[in-house]
Amino acid sequence: MSIRSTNPDDRLKIHTARLSVISNSGLVILKLFAGLLSGSISIVSEAIHSGMDLMAAVIAFFSVRISGKPPDRDHPYGHGKYENISGVVEALLIVVASAWIIFEAWGKLLHPSPLRNQYLGAAVMLISALVNLIISRRLYAVAKKTDSVALEADALHLKTDVYTSAGVGVGLLLIELTGISIIDPLIALGVASIILFEASTLLKKAYKPLLDTCLPETDIEQIRNIIQYHMQGCIRIHQFRTRKAGPRKYVDFHLEVPGSMSVSDAHGLCDRIEDDIQKHLGEVDINIHIEPCAMQKTEGQDGNTGTLTNKVGDDIT
Repeated sequence: MSIRSTNPDDRLKIHTARLSVISNSGLVILKLFAGLLSGSISIVSEAIHSGMDLMAAVIAFFSVRISGKPPDRDHPYGHGKYENISGVVEALLIVVASAWIIFEAWGKLLHPSPLRNQYLGAAVMLISALVNLIISRRLYAVAKKTDSVALEADALHLKTDVYTSAGVGVGLLLIELTGISIIDPLIALGVASIILFEASTLLKKAYKPLLDTCLPETDIEQIRNIIQYHMQGCIRIHQFRTRKAGPRKYVDFHLEVPGSMSVSDAHGLCDRIEDDIQKHLGEVDINIHIEPCAMQKTEGQDGNTGTLTNKVGDDIT
């Protein structure tokens, strides 16, 4: 089965992920060349950082291609979680890269060595920062438009690279001006610290949907308001559940309606609720189970039972 998608958002994600792969490939080669010429561990650490960015970009590229596939017999809920898995893998790669940088930087602290071609290294780092600034902004824009955790993860990699590359470039200039070579491994340790923090942030965001955690409270509140807007007669919802897989959100709940409501009217009510939720929340898979609403008895002066009551959202948590 082809993994190509006809969805415009999926095609946009694939093209953007491909752009990240191309830019990171060029930067890895450029940084390695500058690092070997200068003998700078901070430049080599940045080359490793970009190498991890390249691996992350490749993973993101394939994950957005696969996640765009429609549901099939083996994956009836679609393939959205491939993006979350890619985010977890990317975070673990960052941890490995930072551990290597710390090991090498510690060795340079214990046994410092003079650097060469600092101006060349600084120029390469500043060019890298500029390129990654442009690409990361593009990735963030597409990630926001398509709600892609894989592209957001890739954008986070490159955004961090902007700061670390600029820091390394400035550090190399300081070494040239001051002659203090220990600045180089100290900068490398700073780079490692930043990308470790990046890894923890990414891991938390990517891993939570794999555990089927609920949607954000803002989304749940919006769903509550939509149901309230369409409420008629006696309506109560219970067994309300939400989760997310990649960019796709899932909502299901039981909806109690008046027992006298026809099947056609109940179906029309569900359609209106579903359309309104998708209008406000985007790509949502909604499953509503209709039940007859029980009569609530209230004792009146003549001893007759009372009327149906409106009750919405008591079981939304």
